[in-house]
Amino acid sequence: MRPSIRPALVALLLAGPGIAAAQGAEGPALVDRVVAVVGTTPILASQVEEQLMLAKSQGAKIPEDSAGLEAARRQILNRMVDENLLVQQAERDTAVKVSEQEVVEAVEKTVQNVHKQFTSQLEFQTQLRAAGFVSEEEWRRWLADNQRRTILQQRLIEQLRQKNKLRPIPPTEAQLRDFWEQNSVGRPQRPALLSFRQIVIPVVPDSASKARARALAESLLVAVRHGTNFADVAKRFSADSTSRSQGGELGWFRRGVMVKPFEAVAFRLRPGDISNVVETPFGYHIIQVERVQPAEVEARHILIQPPITAAQVALGRRLADSVHDALLRGASFDALARRYGDPDAPRLLEAVPVSQLPPGYPKRLAADTLPGVKPVFEIDTATPRPNFVVLEVTKWAPAGDITFVEVKDRMRETLAEQLAVQHYLSILRRTTYIDIRF
Repeated sequence: MRPSIRPALVALLLAGPGIAAAQGAEGPALVDRVVAVVGTTPILASQVEEQLMLAKSQGAKIPEDSAGLEAARRQILNRMVDENLLVQQAERDTAVKVSEQEVVEAVEKTVQNVHKQFTSQLEFQTQLRAAGFVSEEEWRRWLADNQRRTILQQRLIEQLRQKNKLRPIPPTEAQLRDFWEQNSVGRPQRPALLSFRQIVIPVVPDSASKARARALAESLLVAVRHGTNFADVAKRFSADSTSRSQGGELGWFRRGVMVKPFEAVAFRLRPGDISNVVETPFGYHIIQVERVQPAEVEARHILIQPPITAAQVALGRRLADSVHDALLRGASFDALARRYGDPDAPRLLEAVPVSQLPPGYPKRLAADTLPGVKPVFEIDTATPRPNFVVLEVTKWAPAGDITFVEVKDRMRETLAEQLAVQHYLSILRRTTYIDIRF
Protein backbone atom coordinates (compact mmCIF):
# COMPACT_ATOMS: atom_id res chain seq x y z
CA MET A 1 0.00 0.00 0.00
CA ARG A 2 2.99 2.32 -0.32
CA PRO A 3 3.90 5.03 -1.04
CA SER A 4 0.35 6.50 -1.20
CA ILE A 5 -1.27 4.37 1.47
CA ARG A 6 -3.97 6.87 2.50
CA PRO A 7 -5.75 7.06 -0.90
CA ALA A 8 -5.72 3.27 -1.13
CA LEU A 9 -7.15 3.10 2.36
CA VAL A 10 -9.99 5.47 1.52
CA ALA A 11 -10.60 3.44 -1.63
CA LEU A 12 -10.86 0.30 0.49
CA LEU A 13 -13.51 1.85 2.69
CA LEU A 14 -15.37 3.38 -0.25
CA ALA A 15 -15.51 0.01 -1.96
CA GLY A 16 -18.08 -1.10 0.59
CA PRO A 17 -21.85 -0.74 0.62
CA GLY A 18 -21.74 3.03 0.97
CA ILE A 19 -21.44 3.57 -2.73
CA ALA A 20 -25.11 4.27 -3.18
CA ALA A 21 -24.94 6.88 -0.44
CA ALA A 22 -22.04 8.53 -2.22
CA GLN A 23 -23.99 8.60 -5.45
CA GLY A 24 -27.01 9.97 -3.65
CA ALA A 25 -24.96 12.99 -2.59
CA GLU A 26 -24.34 13.84 -6.24
CA GLY A 27 -27.63 12.91 -7.80
CA PRO A 28 -30.66 10.66 -7.57
CA ALA A 29 -30.04 7.26 -5.99
CA LEU A 30 -30.00 4.26 -8.29
CA VAL A 31 -32.70 1.64 -8.05
CA ASP A 32 -30.68 -1.52 -7.60
CA ARG A 33 -31.21 -4.37 -10.01
CA VAL A 34 -29.65 -7.65 -11.13
CA VAL A 35 -27.35 -7.08 -14.10
CA ALA A 36 -26.00 -10.63 -14.39
CA VAL A 37 -26.43 -14.13 -12.99
CA VAL A 38 -23.49 -16.54 -12.79
CA GLY A 39 -24.65 -20.02 -11.90
CA THR A 40 -27.06 -19.12 -9.12
CA THR A 41 -25.19 -15.98 -7.99
CA PRO A 42 -26.63 -12.58 -8.95
CA ILE A 43 -24.46 -9.53 -9.63
CA LEU A 44 -26.12 -6.22 -8.77
CA ALA A 45 -25.80 -2.88 -10.50
CA SER A 46 -24.66 -1.37 -7.19
CA GLN A 47 -21.77 -3.84 -7.04
CA VAL A 48 -20.62 -2.76 -10.50
CA GLU A 49 -20.79 0.88 -9.38
CA GLU A 50 -18.74 0.03 -6.28
CA GLN A 51 -15.97 -1.39 -8.46
CA LEU A 52 -16.19 1.59 -10.82
CA MET A 53 -15.70 4.05 -7.96
CA LEU A 54 -12.93 1.93 -6.47
CA ALA A 55 -11.07 2.00 -9.81
CA LYS A 56 -11.53 5.76 -10.01
CA SER A 57 -10.29 6.32 -6.46
CA GLN A 58 -7.17 4.29 -7.28
CA GLY A 59 -6.26 6.56 -10.18
CA ALA A 60 -7.82 4.73 -13.14
CA LYS A 61 -9.05 7.01 -15.93
CA ILE A 62 -12.81 6.59 -16.13
CA PRO A 63 -14.58 8.04 -19.21
CA GLU A 64 -17.01 10.87 -18.51
CA ASP A 65 -19.23 10.44 -21.56
CA SER A 66 -22.18 8.07 -21.34
CA ALA A 67 -20.89 5.68 -24.02
CA GLY A 68 -17.47 5.45 -22.38
CA LEU A 69 -19.00 4.91 -18.93
CA GLU A 70 -21.21 2.16 -20.32
CA ALA A 71 -18.19 0.43 -21.84
CA ALA A 72 -16.27 0.73 -18.53
CA ARG A 73 -19.22 -0.82 -16.65
CA ARG A 74 -19.36 -3.72 -19.12
CA GLN A 75 -15.64 -4.34 -18.71
CA ILE A 76 -16.02 -4.36 -14.93
CA LEU A 77 -19.05 -6.65 -15.14
CA ASN A 78 -17.10 -9.12 -17.29
CA ARG A 79 -14.32 -9.17 -14.72
CA MET A 80 -16.85 -9.79 -11.94
CA VAL A 81 -18.35 -12.67 -13.94
CA ASP A 82 -14.88 -14.19 -14.24
CA GLU A 83 -14.26 -13.80 -10.50
CA ASN A 84 -17.54 -15.53 -9.70
CA LEU A 85 -16.71 -18.37 -12.07
CA LEU A 86 -13.39 -18.95 -10.31
CA VAL A 87 -14.90 -18.72 -6.82
CA GLN A 88 -17.70 -21.15 -7.68
CA GLN A 89 -15.25 -23.60 -9.25
CA ALA A 90 -12.99 -23.36 -6.19
CA GLU A 91 -15.95 -24.06 -3.91
CA ARG A 92 -16.79 -27.16 -5.93
CA ASP A 93 -13.22 -28.42 -5.82
CA THR A 94 -12.77 -30.36 -2.58
CA ALA A 95 -8.97 -29.97 -2.79
CA VAL A 96 -9.23 -26.17 -2.53
CA LYS A 97 -9.60 -25.23 1.10
CA VAL A 98 -9.56 -21.94 2.97
CA SER A 99 -9.53 -22.11 6.75
CA GLU A 100 -11.49 -19.69 8.87
CA GLN A 101 -8.31 -18.93 10.80
CA GLU A 102 -6.37 -17.64 7.79
CA VAL A 103 -9.31 -15.44 6.78
CA VAL A 104 -9.51 -14.03 10.32
CA GLU A 105 -5.74 -13.38 10.34
CA ALA A 106 -5.86 -11.63 6.96
CA VAL A 107 -8.78 -9.46 8.07
CA GLU A 108 -7.06 -8.59 11.34
CA LYS A 109 -3.92 -7.55 9.51
CA THR A 110 -5.93 -5.30 7.19
CA VAL A 111 -7.87 -3.77 10.08
CA GLN A 112 -4.68 -3.01 11.99
CA ASN A 113 -3.07 -1.40 8.94
CA VAL A 114 -6.16 0.69 8.31
CA HIS A 115 -6.43 1.87 11.91
CA LYS A 116 -2.81 3.08 11.81
CA GLN A 117 -3.71 5.55 9.06
CA PHE A 118 -6.10 7.57 11.24
CA THR A 119 -5.11 9.95 13.99
CA SER A 120 -8.10 9.03 16.15
CA GLN A 121 -10.91 6.51 16.50
CA LEU A 122 -13.39 9.30 15.79
CA GLU A 123 -11.74 10.04 12.42
CA PHE A 124 -11.85 6.34 11.55
CA GLN A 125 -15.52 5.99 12.54
CA THR A 126 -16.41 9.08 10.49
CA GLN A 127 -14.76 7.60 7.38
CA LEU A 128 -16.40 4.26 8.08
CA ARG A 129 -19.87 5.83 8.16
CA ALA A 130 -19.09 7.88 5.05
CA ALA A 131 -18.38 4.58 3.29
CA GLY A 132 -21.80 3.31 4.33
CA PHE A 133 -20.79 0.82 7.02
CA VAL A 134 -23.02 0.89 10.08
CA SER A 135 -20.28 -0.46 12.33
CA GLU A 136 -16.74 -1.78 12.29
CA GLU A 137 -18.15 -5.27 12.74
CA GLU A 138 -20.10 -4.93 9.48
CA TRP A 139 -16.94 -3.76 7.73
CA ARG A 140 -15.03 -6.73 9.14
CA ARG A 141 -17.67 -9.13 7.79
CA TRP A 142 -17.42 -7.48 4.38
CA LEU A 143 -13.62 -7.76 4.48
CA ALA A 144 -13.85 -11.42 5.50
CA ASP A 145 -16.11 -12.27 2.58
CA ASN A 146 -13.84 -10.50 0.09
CA GLN A 147 -10.70 -12.03 1.59
CA ARG A 148 -12.18 -15.52 1.42
CA ARG A 149 -13.15 -15.04 -2.24
CA THR A 150 -9.68 -13.75 -3.09
CA ILE A 151 -7.93 -16.69 -1.41
CA LEU A 152 -10.25 -19.19 -3.10
CA GLN A 153 -9.35 -17.79 -6.53
CA GLN A 154 -5.63 -17.80 -5.76
CA ARG A 155 -5.71 -21.36 -4.41
CA LEU A 156 -7.62 -22.65 -7.42
CA ILE A 157 -5.11 -21.09 -9.85
CA GLU A 158 -2.18 -22.44 -7.79
CA GLN A 159 -3.63 -25.95 -7.76
CA LEU A 160 -4.32 -25.91 -11.50
CA ARG A 161 -0.71 -24.89 -12.14
CA GLN A 162 0.64 -27.60 -9.83
CA LYS A 163 -1.44 -30.22 -11.65
CA ASN A 164 -0.24 -28.88 -15.00
CA LYS A 165 -3.80 -28.02 -15.97
CA LEU A 166 -3.02 -24.37 -16.53
CA ARG A 167 -0.16 -24.32 -19.01
CA PRO A 168 1.15 -20.90 -20.12
CA ILE A 169 0.08 -19.96 -23.63
CA PRO A 170 2.87 -18.12 -25.50
CA PRO A 171 1.57 -14.76 -26.76
CA THR A 172 2.07 -13.50 -30.30
CA GLU A 173 4.11 -10.41 -31.06
CA ALA A 174 0.86 -8.53 -31.75
CA GLN A 175 -0.54 -9.55 -28.36
CA LEU A 176 2.64 -8.38 -26.66
CA ARG A 177 2.41 -5.02 -28.42
CA ASP A 178 -1.27 -4.67 -27.45
CA PHE A 179 -0.42 -5.54 -23.84
CA TRP A 180 2.34 -2.92 -23.87
CA GLU A 181 0.00 -0.23 -25.20
CA GLN A 182 -2.83 -1.12 -22.84
CA ASN A 183 -0.50 -0.71 -19.86
CA SER A 184 1.12 2.51 -21.02
CA VAL A 185 -0.86 4.80 -18.69
CA GLY A 186 1.00 5.53 -15.49
CA ARG A 187 4.01 3.48 -16.55
CA PRO A 188 6.81 4.37 -14.11
CA GLN A 189 10.20 5.57 -15.23
CA ARG A 190 13.11 3.20 -14.98
CA PRO A 191 15.49 4.20 -12.17
CA ALA A 192 19.23 4.28 -12.64
CA LEU A 193 20.43 0.66 -12.66
CA LEU A 194 23.73 -0.83 -11.56
CA SER A 195 25.05 -4.26 -12.57
CA PHE A 196 28.08 -5.68 -10.80
CA ARG A 197 29.88 -8.83 -9.78
CA GLN A 198 31.44 -9.28 -6.38
CA ILE A 199 33.55 -11.51 -4.18
CA VAL A 200 32.39 -11.40 -0.57
CA ILE A 201 35.27 -12.35 1.71
CA PRO A 202 34.16 -13.32 5.22
CA VAL A 203 36.22 -12.58 8.31
CA VAL A 204 36.78 -15.95 9.97
CA PRO A 205 37.68 -16.72 13.58
CA ASP A 206 41.02 -18.28 14.45
CA SER A 207 41.32 -21.98 15.27
CA ALA A 208 41.53 -21.44 19.03
CA SER A 209 38.25 -19.45 19.07
CA LYS A 210 36.57 -22.11 16.95
CA ALA A 211 37.75 -24.89 19.24
CA ARG A 212 36.38 -23.12 22.34
CA ALA A 213 33.05 -22.45 20.65
CA ARG A 214 32.78 -26.05 19.46
CA ALA A 215 33.50 -27.34 22.96
CA LEU A 216 30.77 -25.12 24.43
CA ALA A 217 28.29 -26.29 21.77
CA GLU A 218 29.09 -29.94 22.50
CA SER A 219 28.57 -29.44 26.24
CA LEU A 220 25.20 -27.72 25.64
CA LEU A 221 24.18 -30.57 23.35
CA VAL A 222 24.82 -33.05 26.18
CA ALA A 223 22.75 -30.89 28.53
CA VAL A 224 19.66 -30.62 26.27
CA ARG A 225 19.80 -34.33 25.42
CA HIS A 226 19.75 -35.08 29.15
CA GLY A 227 16.60 -33.07 29.74
CA THR A 228 17.67 -29.44 30.16
CA ASN A 229 15.02 -27.20 28.59
CA PHE A 230 16.12 -26.35 25.04
CA ALA A 231 14.44 -22.91 25.02
CA ASP A 232 16.06 -21.93 28.33
CA VAL A 233 19.51 -22.87 27.01
CA ALA A 234 18.87 -20.88 23.82
CA LYS A 235 17.83 -17.80 25.81
CA ARG A 236 20.99 -17.98 27.87
CA PHE A 237 23.65 -18.97 25.34
CA SER A 238 22.48 -18.47 21.73
CA ALA A 239 24.25 -15.79 19.69
CA ASP A 240 21.25 -15.41 17.35
CA SER A 241 19.84 -12.10 18.55
CA THR A 242 16.69 -12.51 16.44
CA SER A 243 15.55 -15.84 17.88
CA ARG A 244 17.26 -15.88 21.29
CA SER A 245 14.48 -14.16 23.22
CA GLN A 246 11.97 -16.68 21.78
CA GLY A 247 14.04 -19.61 22.99
CA GLY A 248 15.69 -20.09 19.59
CA GLU A 249 12.35 -20.35 17.76
CA LEU A 250 12.77 -20.02 13.97
CA GLY A 251 9.17 -20.74 12.97
CA TRP A 252 8.26 -22.56 9.76
CA PHE A 253 10.71 -22.45 6.84
CA ARG A 254 11.07 -24.09 3.44
CA ARG A 255 14.13 -25.31 1.58
CA GLY A 256 16.32 -22.55 0.23
CA VAL A 257 15.83 -20.23 3.22
CA MET A 258 18.63 -21.42 5.51
CA VAL A 259 22.28 -22.00 4.63
CA LYS A 260 22.85 -25.44 3.11
CA PRO A 261 24.58 -27.26 6.02
CA PHE A 262 21.81 -26.17 8.41
CA GLU A 263 19.04 -27.06 5.97
CA ALA A 264 20.51 -30.47 5.12
CA VAL A 265 20.29 -31.52 8.79
CA ALA A 266 16.99 -29.81 9.68
CA PHE A 267 15.08 -31.58 6.89
CA ARG A 268 16.36 -34.99 7.96
CA LEU A 269 15.20 -34.71 11.57
CA ARG A 270 11.88 -35.97 12.90
CA PRO A 271 9.67 -33.99 15.31
CA GLY A 272 11.33 -33.87 18.72
CA ASP A 273 14.79 -34.84 17.41
CA ILE A 274 17.85 -32.86 18.45
CA SER A 275 20.72 -32.71 15.97
CA ASN A 276 24.43 -33.16 16.53
CA VAL A 277 26.45 -29.95 16.45
CA VAL A 278 26.17 -28.47 12.94
CA GLU A 279 28.86 -26.14 11.62
CA THR A 280 27.90 -23.34 9.23
CA PRO A 281 29.64 -20.06 8.28
CA PHE A 282 27.74 -18.48 11.20
CA GLY A 283 29.13 -20.82 13.86
CA TYR A 284 27.93 -23.98 15.58
CA HIS A 285 24.22 -24.86 15.77
CA ILE A 286 22.15 -27.29 17.78
CA ILE A 287 18.82 -27.82 15.99
CA GLN A 288 15.57 -29.12 17.43
CA VAL A 289 12.76 -29.85 14.99
CA GLU A 290 9.28 -29.34 16.46
CA ARG A 291 6.90 -30.08 13.61
CA VAL A 292 7.14 -31.29 10.01
CA GLN A 293 4.86 -30.99 7.02
CA PRO A 294 5.50 -31.50 3.29
CA ALA A 295 8.41 -29.28 2.14
CA GLU A 296 8.41 -27.36 5.43
CA VAL A 297 9.71 -27.72 9.00
CA GLU A 298 9.27 -25.80 12.22
CA ALA A 299 12.41 -25.70 14.32
CA ARG A 300 14.44 -23.86 16.93
CA HIS A 301 18.20 -23.65 17.36
CA ILE A 302 21.06 -22.63 19.60
CA LEU A 303 23.89 -20.77 17.87
CA ILE A 304 27.36 -20.59 19.37
CA GLN A 305 29.60 -18.17 17.48
CA PRO A 306 33.37 -18.09 17.82
CA PRO A 307 34.39 -14.51 18.63
CA ILE A 308 36.06 -12.46 15.90
CA THR A 309 39.14 -10.58 17.06
CA ALA A 310 40.55 -7.35 15.67
CA ALA A 311 43.49 -9.35 14.37
CA GLN A 312 41.14 -11.56 12.32
CA VAL A 313 39.41 -8.49 10.88
CA ALA A 314 42.80 -7.14 9.84
CA LEU A 315 43.65 -10.48 8.19
CA GLY A 316 40.33 -10.39 6.30
CA ARG A 317 41.09 -6.88 5.07
CA ARG A 318 44.55 -7.87 3.82
CA LEU A 319 43.10 -10.88 1.99
CA ALA A 320 40.42 -8.68 0.36
CA ASP A 321 43.08 -6.18 -0.72
CA SER A 322 45.17 -8.94 -2.29
CA VAL A 323 42.13 -10.33 -4.16
CA HIS A 324 41.34 -6.78 -5.33
CA ASP A 325 44.88 -6.30 -6.65
CA ALA A 326 44.88 -9.70 -8.34
CA LEU A 327 41.66 -8.81 -10.14
CA LEU A 328 43.19 -5.53 -11.33
CA ARG A 329 46.16 -7.48 -12.71
CA GLY A 330 43.80 -9.60 -14.81
CA ALA A 331 43.34 -12.70 -12.65
CA SER A 332 40.23 -14.79 -13.31
CA PHE A 333 37.23 -13.49 -11.36
CA ASP A 334 35.64 -16.94 -11.16
CA ALA A 335 38.85 -18.56 -9.90
CA LEU A 336 39.26 -15.92 -7.19
CA ALA A 337 35.61 -16.19 -6.19
CA ARG A 338 35.78 -19.99 -5.90
CA ARG A 339 38.93 -19.84 -3.80
CA TYR A 340 38.24 -16.91 -1.49
CA GLY A 341 34.58 -15.93 -1.74
CA ASP A 342 31.68 -16.81 0.52
CA PRO A 343 29.81 -19.53 -1.44
CA ASP A 344 26.46 -18.40 -0.01
CA ALA A 345 26.86 -14.78 -1.14
CA PRO A 346 25.58 -13.80 -4.62
CA ARG A 347 28.38 -13.20 -7.12
CA LEU A 348 26.44 -11.47 -9.89
CA LEU A 349 23.77 -8.81 -9.38
CA GLU A 350 22.22 -7.34 -12.49
CA ALA A 351 20.08 -4.22 -13.02
CA VAL A 352 19.86 -3.30 -9.35
CA PRO A 353 18.11 0.09 -8.82
CA VAL A 354 20.74 2.36 -7.29
CA SER A 355 18.32 3.24 -4.49
CA GLN A 356 18.10 -0.45 -3.57
CA LEU A 357 21.73 -1.39 -3.15
CA PRO A 358 22.26 -3.90 -0.32
CA PRO A 359 22.65 -2.49 3.21
CA GLY A 360 26.15 -1.23 3.95
CA TYR A 361 27.15 -0.73 0.32
CA PRO A 362 28.81 2.69 -0.23
CA LYS A 363 26.49 5.44 -1.40
CA ARG A 364 29.13 6.48 -3.92
CA LEU A 365 28.27 3.40 -5.99
CA ALA A 366 24.88 4.92 -6.81
CA ALA A 367 26.57 7.66 -8.83
CA ASP A 368 29.52 5.63 -10.14
CA THR A 369 28.90 5.40 -13.89
CA LEU A 370 32.31 3.98 -14.80
CA PRO A 371 32.75 0.21 -15.12
CA GLY A 372 35.69 -1.44 -13.38
CA VAL A 373 37.00 -2.71 -10.04
CA LYS A 374 36.15 -0.46 -7.09
CA PRO A 375 37.90 0.04 -3.73
CA VAL A 376 37.36 -2.70 -1.15
CA PHE A 377 34.68 -1.94 1.47
CA GLU A 378 33.41 -3.61 4.64
CA ILE A 379 29.80 -4.66 5.28
CA ASP A 380 27.93 -6.15 8.25
CA THR A 381 30.07 -4.01 10.55
CA ALA A 382 27.45 -4.06 13.32
CA THR A 383 27.36 -7.87 13.43
CA PRO A 384 29.79 -10.40 14.95
CA ARG A 385 30.62 -11.59 11.42
CA PRO A 386 31.86 -8.72 9.22
CA ASN A 387 32.66 -9.22 5.54
CA PHE A 388 34.79 -7.44 2.96
CA VAL A 389 33.58 -6.93 -0.61
CA VAL A 390 35.66 -6.84 -3.77
CA LEU A 391 33.31 -5.39 -6.38
CA GLU A 392 33.49 -4.78 -10.11
CA VAL A 393 30.87 -2.62 -11.83
CA THR A 394 29.97 -4.19 -15.17
CA LYS A 395 27.22 -1.81 -16.34
CA TRP A 396 25.48 1.39 -15.31
CA ALA A 397 22.24 2.50 -16.96
CA PRO A 398 20.81 5.99 -16.39
CA ALA A 399 17.23 6.64 -15.36
CA GLY A 400 14.77 6.96 -18.24
CA ASP A 401 11.68 5.64 -19.93
CA ILE A 402 11.20 1.89 -19.82
CA THR A 403 11.37 0.47 -23.33
CA PHE A 404 9.40 -2.38 -24.87
CA VAL A 405 12.57 -4.42 -25.41
CA GLU A 406 13.63 -4.11 -21.76
CA VAL A 407 10.44 -5.63 -20.41
CA LYS A 408 9.47 -7.86 -23.34
CA ASP A 409 10.59 -11.12 -21.72
CA ARG A 410 8.88 -10.28 -18.44
CA MET A 411 5.72 -9.26 -20.30
CA ARG A 412 5.79 -12.52 -22.23
CA GLU A 413 5.78 -14.52 -18.99
CA THR A 414 3.00 -12.42 -17.45
CA LEU A 415 0.83 -12.49 -20.55
CA ALA A 416 1.36 -16.24 -21.06
CA GLU A 417 -0.03 -16.82 -17.56
CA GLN A 418 -2.96 -14.48 -18.20
CA LEU A 419 -3.81 -16.18 -21.50
CA ALA A 420 -3.81 -19.55 -19.73
CA VAL A 421 -6.29 -18.25 -17.15
CA GLN A 422 -8.43 -16.70 -19.90
CA HIS A 423 -8.52 -20.04 -21.73
CA TYR A 424 -9.60 -21.79 -18.54
CA LEU A 425 -12.30 -19.15 -17.97
CA SER A 426 -13.58 -19.66 -21.51
CA ILE A 427 -14.13 -23.33 -20.64
CA LEU A 428 -15.97 -22.39 -17.44
CA ARG A 429 -18.13 -19.93 -19.37
CA ARG A 430 -19.21 -22.69 -21.76
CA THR A 431 -20.16 -25.03 -18.89
CA THR A 432 -21.79 -22.53 -16.51
CA TYR A 433 -25.16 -20.80 -16.73
CA ILE A 434 -24.50 -17.08 -17.35
CA ASP A 435 -27.24 -14.51 -17.95
CA ILE A 436 -26.08 -10.94 -18.72
CA ARG A 437 -28.86 -8.39 -18.27
CA PHE A 438 -26.82 -5.23 -18.63
